[in-house]
Amino acid sequence: MTAVLQVALDMMHLKRALAIGKEAVEGGADWVEAGTPLLKSEGAEAIRALRKAFPDRTIVADMKTMDVGGFEVEIAVKAGADVVTVMGLSDDATISESVLMARRYGAKVMVDLMNVQDKKERAQRSAELGASYVCLHVGIDEQMHGHASPLDLVKDMVRSAEVPVAVAGGINQANARDFVRAGASIIIVGGAIIKAEDVRSATRAVKKAMASGGKAAKAISKKYALGELYQAFAKVSTPNIADAQHKRGVMSDIHPHIAHGQRMVGRALTVQTAKGDWAKPVEAIDRAKDGDVIVIDAGGSDVAVWGELASISAKLKGVRGVVIDGAARDIETILDIDFPCFSRLVVPHAGEPKGYGGIGHEIVCGGQLVRSGDWVIGDENGVIVVPQEGAVEVANRAVDVLERENRIREEIRRGGTLSSVQELEKWEQVR
Repeated sequence: MTAVLQVALDMMHLKRALAIGKEAVEGGADWVEAGTPLLKSEGAEAIRALRKAFPDRTIVADMKTMDVGGFEVEIAVKAGADVVTVMGLSDDATISESVLMARRYGAKVMVDLMNVQDKKERAQRSAELGASYVCLHVGIDEQMHGHASPLDLVKDMVRSAEVPVAVAGGINQANARDFVRAGASIIIVGGAIIKAEDVRSATRAVKKAMASGGKAAKAISKKYALGELYQAFAKVSTPNIADAQHKRGVMSDIHPHIAHGQRMVGRALTVQTAKGDWAKPVEAIDRAKDGDVIVIDAGGSDVAVWGELASISAKLKGVRGVVIDGAARDIETILDIDFPCFSRLVVPHAGEPKGYGGIGHEIVCGGQLVRSGDWVIGDENGVIVVPQEGAVEVANRAVDVLERENRIREEIRRGGTLSSVQELEKWEQVR
């Protein structure tokens, strides 16, 4: 079959899904998917609404069925679905019952191989059980850890599969062409389309990439790997990261001394010192690498351990900024040289270099545990620390927050309000 584009409406609100689906169809989407979050929030009514809105498109119900397959497929196809997904992890009987029920109503089953260990074997068995499609799927939570889409596996699967292969997970206009070339028949795209400010253009870009034999387009929505974290964190704000990190890591009472729009991103080099003792903070400059942020635990002291000369020295060394749980001084000059400085206090007086404390130790700054190597991000809202072990996931989730907010902002510009776009009253917790 000629490769088709399936737009995954993985959303909470039916009203927004219909509007975004309309723009995607106008941009060239061939199949429209009622995503699992949409089905869980709005039920089978979402399928009915999509069928009514897009009568000439294939409607996919991403039910992710694991049991009672015949019953769940019946619900979906009666509501208007042409294709229903069943999990490859489910029992053979679940798949076969799903297929029999789908056939009764002229519909088809797609088996989702997410988290299946032997995908080739399960794909073959799914075809034997009557499935019309199999889907190689990297789930959203898995994508947040920087796991790549399974391009090599697609090529291998297409050679052996007896049914068309769909692919989902992190696909955008930069890599859609590669999956078509690998032989995928159904290209499933979610975030790269539904989070775009201009959904029509984003859909057209993916369709163009699918049909193109030329150079790949630049990705609008992508997932970042370990070596791309600076790029990812530089793209987002501290509020984006705080949302992604469920409010963890936010330093308390650490205030920015930066120009409007300036951001600080880097890996922590920690310093512990005593009240007014600026020896270790200054010595840390010599140990710092290009891209580091010096983070100083001065115990909240009201005697400065950092100033103009330290800032000039640090900037020339490639240090990206300083964070001080204590005091800084010479702020006007620090602002003039565009060196990001964050501190609890600003005072005119400094202490003496006595050499207490250490460099590279685990410290507490602004109430948050910080270790050398952790990511430290600062902007006009404050400072947040991201533990190095989970940095890839946090960075990708923060970018996801940013992209979703960009789409909501566009809907507000078109005449909505934040409350109406989010349907806040409807979705307040029932008590």
